[in-house]
Amino acid sequence: MIVRIEIDSPQGHSFDYRVTYEGEALFADAELASLTDALVAAVEGLAPEVVGAEVWYLGIVSGTYPLHVIARNHEQIAAHASNTTEAIREAMPEFE
Repeated sequence: MIVRIEIDSPQGHSFDYRVTYEGEALFADAELASLTDALVAAVEGLAPEVVGAEVWYLGIVSGTYPLHVIARNHEQIAAHASNTTEAIREAMPEFE
């Protein structure tokens, strides 16, 4: 099973996430201190049958990763998600 982790920053100073599978919400949390904290919290709540996750930040997918890769490299994956979103928004200002 591969889930989608969607992370947003609606207030600009905290981070919310929701985990979905085939469009159905599985669980969510809000007001985490950082993008990395939101990613870690999302992964910690996953069921054993989950083998991977699509990581989305502010509506832009940064990649699909095996779960063990996210667990070992959460800081790098959070940075990649942030950098990918920033690059897309710079290239496509209308996307914001």
